[in-house]
Amino acid sequence: MNAIGPALGFGLPQLLGALGAYALGCLNTGYYLVRWKTGQDLRTIGSGNAGSKNVGRILGPWGFGAALVGDMLKGALPVAAARFAGWSPASCLVLILAVTVGHNWPAQLGFRGGKGVATSFAALVVFDPILAGLMLAICAGLLAVTRRFSLSGAVAYALSPVLAMLCGYPAPVVALFLPLACLVVLPHRRNLQEEFNRRPTPPPT
Repeated sequence: MNAIGPALGFGLPQLLGALGAYALGCLNTGYYLVRWKTGQDLRTIGSGNAGSKNVGRILGPWGFGAALVGDMLKGALPVAAARFAGWSPASCLVLILAVTVGHNWPAQLGFRGGKGVATSFAALVVFDPILAGLMLAICAGLLAVTRRFSLSGAVAYALSPVLAMLCGYPAPVVALFLPLACLVVLPHRRNLQEEFNRRPTPPPT
C-alpha cells in the first residue's frame, strides 16, 4: 500500500494541494454574491440550489455570469497550477475531485453547496481539453435528441472513464474518473427524476 502513492506521483505536496483545492471549492461564488446583494441564503430561495442558474433567477444575467465564471475559475486554477508544477495526471485528478467535493459540500456552509458541473468541467478542460471536448460533444448530441439537459450531462460524465481509457490513460487514472462521475451525477438525482417524469419536447422542425 505504501508504494501506491509514489507510483501515482502523490505525496505530501499533493496532499496539501488537495486540501487547498477543497478549501477553494468551498468558496461558493453564487452563495456569497446573493448574500452580499440581498442578505439572503441562496439555498432557501428560488430553486434552492447554490449554483449559477439559481443565482440568475435572483440577480439576473450578470449574477448568473459572475457565479458561473467564479465556479469555473476555482476548478481550473488548482489544476492549471498542478500541470505547471509537473504533477502526474492522477494527482491532477485528485485535485479535481477535491475541488468538486468542496463545491458540493462546503464545510463552512453546513456541507450544503452546489452540484459540481461548472467547477469540475472547467477543471477537466484544463486537465485534458480533448477529453472534455468529447464529453461536451456527447452532451450536446444527446441534448439535441432528448431535450433533457441533466440526462445528457449525466451520460457524458458517466462515460468519462471510457473516454479516459480511449484517450490512453492508465487504469489508475481511469479509475479516478468513476468517483468524479458520481460526484456530479448523484447530486442531480432529483433533476433526472423530474426530466424522466416530464413529457419530452419534440425537436424543432
